[in-house]
Amino acid sequence: MSEAYWQSVMQTGKHVPVDRSLDESTVELVEMLGHPNPRMREEIAYPLLTTWLSQGVYDDLLAGLGDGIAPGLRYGLGHDGDVSVIRRSYSALMLAEILGRDNDEHLMSADTVLGWGDLATSWYVREQDHRGWIPEQGWAHAIAHGADLLAALARSRHFGRLELTVLLDVIADRVLTPTAYVWRHGEDDRLAYAVMTLLHRNALDTGIVEPWLARLGDGLRPPRTRGHLDAEWPSPAAGNTSAFLRALHLQLALGVQGRADLRSDDELFAEQPAHRADLLLAVLDQIRGESPWLYRPTSRARPVE
Repeated sequence: MSEAYWQSVMQTGKHVPVDRSLDESTVELVEMLGHPNPRMREEIAYPLLTTWLSQGVYDDLLAGLGDGIAPGLRYGLGHDGDVSVIRRSYSALMLAEILGRDNDEHLMSADTVLGWGDLATSWYVREQDHRGWIPEQGWAHAIAHGADLLAALARSRHFGRLELTVLLDVIADRVLTPTAYVWRHGEDDRLAYAVMTLLHRNALDTGIVEPWLARLGDGLRPPRTRGHLDAEWPSPAAGNTSAFLRALHLQLALGVQGRADLRSDDELFAEQPAHRADLLLAVLDQIRGESPWLYRPTSRARPVE
């Protein structure tokens, strides 16, 4: 259908069109999620799909909808700098919304959600295109949208201690993997929020999280050969790691809140994460280790709550 047709749907209440089947409309809108024109995907496809999702239009079709979108995570995977990243990125964003609906309404099986988790984590650590904004094509944002997808998985009742530990490792892999891109469109905040969402589950103790933080801290220290730097430092990945740890520290210190449109977030974010004081100190240890010449050493006394 033409852009004018879909604009009329937007302007008349975003209702499901009555002149064609839901299946036909959905297939076309899902295809539009990868459109290089930002008006088509950001002003038509994404808002219509998320509106119908929130209205329960897809409640009996939720698993099938996600199964139709999930292959988009593999579309052009390995490419960097072309338009294929848009389909991968918006497939991730839409899957996050579908999982959000399931987290509120409990509509899908564990097998379905765990299967999407495997696809999501496999895609995320292999994504090469980290561009946030693309001139004339708008937001690509694969790193940020992937963080949103991991946060949605972290909320899932189907994810227990083992699966949440895997998500932590995937986030570390993503942050530490060498790249030519320096994140500058809020990717560090979105990834830190994914970790905060995971920590709010209170399923992982400090014996898991602190070694994970130490692994990230190792990524801040320059490699040396015979006392000399091997290359310019910090590398983009080290800079991204530093920004991520600082974002995580700030979110732990200030506290974060859930999404207003997700009922399940009211309970999840009602209290601060367990072991918050210890985790604050552990994050600070890694930040201090990046520039030990700069920061005063401190004791491991707990900060004031």
